[in-house]
Amino acid sequence: MFSKDNKAENRKPNGQPTSPLKPAPPSLISRDLKIVGNIKSDGEVQIDGSVEGDVKSKTLLIGESAHIKGAVTANSVVVQGTVNGQIKAHSVKLAKTGHVVGDVMHQDLSIETGAFIEGHCRRMDEEQTPKLKWPNASPGNKPETANIGESGSSASNTKLEAKAS
Repeated sequence: MFSKDNKAENRKPNGQPTSPLKPAPPSLISRDLKIVGNIKSDGEVQIDGSVEGDVKSKTLLIGESAHIKGAVTANSVVVQGTVNGQIKAHSVKLAKTGHVVGDVMHQDLSIETGAFIEGHCRRMDEEQTPKLKWPNASPGNKPETANIGESGSSASNTKLEAKAS
């Protein structure tokens, strides 16, 4: 009745809990979804459907059933599906099921045996890599590397720019 409230001790002066926020799950575009328009996310995006438009995110996983027709810009990209357009990222991994028609601009590039690429691959210096700014990023942090099947970055602010037809 008159005991101390433990909840009050675990709060910041403004009344918010001090525990760290859990990372949000990735934003998913399932294989039965088709988006016509641009996608912009401050977190991780996993695409298994089709997108006709540009995709910009912190971390991008393009699944085996995915088809993207447009430019891709991210810190880290894993391509297991099809991309028709330029890829510009710090880290690019083309899986054995990946199919890219377009130029790949990268700082780190990994191509598995069986991957298809038709276009130029150009390594960029640190100054040329995309300068994507994210709300919780500090200047000293390096981009995350996406591991297939793992998620761990925040996808709390995903923006879809779709055109009505």
